[in-house]
Formats: sequence, C-alpha cells, structure tokens
Amino acid sequence: MAKRKGKLQEGGKKILILGGSGFIGHAIYKELCNYFDTYGTYFTARKAFEGNQQFFRYDMQEDDVFPLLEKIRPQLIISVVRGNFAAQVQAHQHLVEYISKNDCKLFFISSANVFDAYSKYPSYENDKTLSESVYGRFKIKIENMLLRLPKEKMGILRLPMVFGNSSPRIKEIKNRIWNNEPVEVFPNLILNVTNDDKLTQQIHYLINRDKSGIYHLGSTDLVHHEDFIREIVGRIGNFNPIYKRVYTTNEERYMAVLPKDNKLPKSLQVTFQEIIDHHILS
Repeated sequence: MAKRKGKLQEGGKKILILGGSGFIGHAIYKELCNYFDTYGTYFTARKAFEGNQQFFRYDMQEDDVFPLLEKIRPQLIISVVRGNFAAQVQAHQHLVEYISKNDCKLFFISSANVFDAYSKYPSYENDKTLSESVYGRFKIKIENMLLRLPKEKMGILRLPMVFGNSSPRIKEIKNRIWNNEPVEVFPNLILNVTNDDKLTQQIHYLINRDKSGIYHLGSTDLVHHEDFIREIVGRIGNFNPIYKRVYTTNEERYMAVLPKDNKLPKSLQVTFQEIIDHHILS
C-alpha cells in the first residue's frame, strides 16, 4: 500500500480521508500522500493499514470523530466513508460543527443518486436535488448540511458510476463471467462514468486551486449502460457471457451528472471511451 515518500512538494497542508481504506478513499490517498501530509481512516482490521502510522482505526458507530480531528487537526477533510446511514449523518453533523469553528474545509463525495427522481434528462451542478431512493435521500441530507456552511469551507463532489481495475464493479463483472453467472445490464439507462485515476487527479486539482462549491466529476459525454458494460466485457477477454437485461421502465432514463457551471480544464476532462481505453486492462 502507498506510503509517503520523499519531501512533500505542495506545502504542509494536512488532509484527513474518512474512509481511506475503501476503493475510492485509498485511490485518493495514493494520489495525495506524496504531496500533502495525508491521513486516512480504516474500519476493518487490515495489517496494511494497521502498520501505517498515517492511518487510524475509526468505527463510525462506536467512535466520536472529534478526538480524531483534535489529534490530526486537518485543514481539509475528504469524506468518502461508507456504512450505517444514521451513523454517517451524526458523524457529518460533528464534522460540520468542527469545520464551522476551525480553519478547515470538507469535501463530501456525493452521488448522481441525489437526482434519481429526475429521469428524463441529465443533471447539472445547481439543479434542485430530488431522490426516490433511500441512498439518494441520505446523500441529499448530508449535502444540505454542507450547504449551510460558508461556501469556501465546503465542496460537494458528485460522482456517477466509478470504474477501475480494482473497483467493486469490475470485480463483480469478472466474477460473474468466470462463474458463468449473468451480467446485469440496464438497456434503457443513459449515464456518464468515471474511473479512480481520473477522479483522483481531479480532486488533486481542486485541492491545489483551493476550489469550493459543487462539482460534477464524470465523463463529459453519455452512454447507454448496456453498451458500456458490453464494451468493458470485450476488453476483459474473449468471453461470451450471459446478459440479464433489466428494464426498470419502458422509456429511456438518465442517471448522469454533467458539469456546466464548474468545468475543469480540458486536460482533466474525460470521455466514456477514454475511461474504457485507459484503465480496464491497463
């Protein structure tokens, strides 16, 4: 696992990643740890994290987050923690309280699901959130907490589906192929996507430029879920998998978060084809 090497190049900013042992959290840690004084949390006992002095065990349902914040005194908290929704809400209430009283900013990793009640078009940064799912409503609740903070103290980073070689989604697809189980596809779902490499570069940029506000960090174009998954499977190997086509509606529906007001530089923008080409077998 990544540990800090050499001299920190971009100042002594302290960063705490809540959920630093997960797929996205650890990718962010690996991107930032050589440039910032970066810390992370883990929950399950994993020797790789226990042996790293930059990582602290944090059980959201048992531990108050305040002692951790007082110990590290971060200037930026990146929240990508997963787990019990009620415990997450309480933890973020404490984070907001800490941030409002200290020189600190919070980046909250949110989701396209905050718009899942709107199925007829893509969603942009300043569109009103509305969700029909428990997960989406939970994300909205935490977003609304952050929106009550001064703008310069928060960032809401909404993600579409995230892929990557070690991502849970790719692992599941591979397991299903190898076990001769059907791979689920949603023919009527139109979405945008991202991967861990591009996402972590974008977050690094937002930190360097001291950005705040709402950002949609996905591909700049859209693709049907079925077409995207079929092309990924084609890159994984010469398989002839079983596809289970799931129709949640007879009409096409969108699950896409596109940037309009807060666009990143061209070098940090990505298309869905680049996501497929870059990382599936890299």
